[in-house]
Order: sequence, then C-alpha cells, then structure tokens
Amino acid sequence: MIRLFHKLQQLDQQLFVGINGRLHRSFLNFWLYHLTYLGGAWFTILSSLFIWLAAPQPWSRIGLQSCVALAISHLPVALVKKTYPRLRPYLTLPGTNTFRNPLTDHSFPSGHTTAIFSVTVPFMAAAPGLILVLLPVALLVAVSRIYLGLHYPSDTLAGAVIGSSVALGTVAIWA
Repeated sequence: MIRLFHKLQQLDQQLFVGINGRLHRSFLNFWLYHLTYLGGAWFTILSSLFIWLAAPQPWSRIGLQSCVALAISHLPVALVKKTYPRLRPYLTLPGTNTFRNPLTDHSFPSGHTTAIFSVTVPFMAAAPGLILVLLPVALLVAVSRIYLGLHYPSDTLAGAVIGSSVALGTVAIWA
C-alpha cells in the first residue's frame, strides 16, 4: 500500500512539473494568472449572488443552488486542509514557477477548484448545453492553480470532486 501511495505521489509531482515547468509560456502566464480568479472567493460569491438576485427563473433558482453549493463545499475543504496540512508545491519542489504573492496556507484540496466546480455544475446540470462552455472554464481554473505553482494535480482533482459532488447533491436535494 505504501508503494502505491509513493507511486501516486511521484505521478502527481511529474504531472505538476509538466504543467508548471514545461508548459510555461509568456502568453499563458498572462491568461492563466487572470483566469484563476474565476475560482476566487470574490468572483464566485458575487456572480452566484448576482444571478440569484437579478436573473429571471429558472436561472435565479440555479444561482441560489450555486450559492448553497459554494457555501457547503467549503466546509469539507476547510476540514481537510486542517486534517491534512500539505505544503504547497512551490515550498517543496525546487525550480517551481510562481507568481506574485503566492499563498502560504495548505495546498490540499484546492479551494479555487472546489469553488468553480460548485458554482458551475448546477448550471451544467440544468442546461447540458452549457457544459461546452462551463466545463472548459472550470478545468482551466484547475490547471491554472497548478500552472501558478500553488497546487498539485491531486489538489485540484480533489477540489473538482468535492465541488461537483456537493453541487450535484444540492441540485438532487432541491428537486
């Protein structure tokens, strides 16, 4: 079991180095640095609240579902970050590319990835055609967290699973 864990950890680091190191381009530096904010607290909270309060039905209901999923999804994130205090990759892997003011709290799971999935999945569930737009955006936010040196791929995968699960649970209970 320990060997499997070490193999998965090694794969995680190799994927991280591939995205954070070999993928780096000045064009991507600009776009991924700014795109990552779509998963930040300000954007996810304000956009969900705005849709809930300003959009007509059924979008207003979906905006409320996003708000609820966003709030609930961060409970397990906070618990896991305290339980499993994983250092961010730029603190443990030499040569990691980072940007302005890198975060210093724990890495696992990715809060930005959790947030973007918890906010977008209710919309994707309600209108599957939106998957073509929203899923790539959510995935780009997840990749941006790795690209910026802030998370390992497993951090973003865990965030996507938590955010999606809570969002789908919220939508299912709502119905």
